[in-house]
Amino acid sequence: MDFGGRYRIAASRDAVWSALNNPDVLKAAIPGCSHIAWSGPDTLDLAITVNLGMVKPTFKGELALSNVVPAQSYTLSGRGKGGLMGMAEGAANITLADDGDATLLAFTAEGGASGQVMKLGKAIVGNSAQRIIDGFFERFATAMGAEIEPLGTP
Repeated sequence: MDFGGRYRIAASRDAVWSALNNPDVLKAAIPGCSHIAWSGPDTLDLAITVNLGMVKPTFKGELALSNVVPAQSYTLSGRGKGGLMGMAEGAANITLADDGDATLLAFTAEGGASGQVMKLGKAIVGNSAQRIIDGFFERFATAMGAEIEPLGTP
């Protein structure tokens, strides 16, 4: 499953970068996130309860940052175990660019799941994931105190 989006955030690129690396901002932006904390220089531990309609599995796992170019881009990848529900994993490439006093944020992401999660059907999982991603950036901007404008897919 592939996802993507572009947003114009009314904040400097440094402010957006700082917020993207702030566990408190991320926790406020990620629905169902009960825990997120740095576990190493490029890794975060997290626990997220995902609403998949009839079931709400909690996935525990780790996010890893790679290909880091400070205040410009990185790749964020993660894998989580949801107990009997199986595994979920994904990766996102995030880039930031100046747009006057604002920042253009673009991302492309891909993800998948295995086990019982996939028995719910790809459409349900895909719709849930897209809703999570769509809502993430709105909550992210609110948590950092900035206005955001969705610009569509890249």
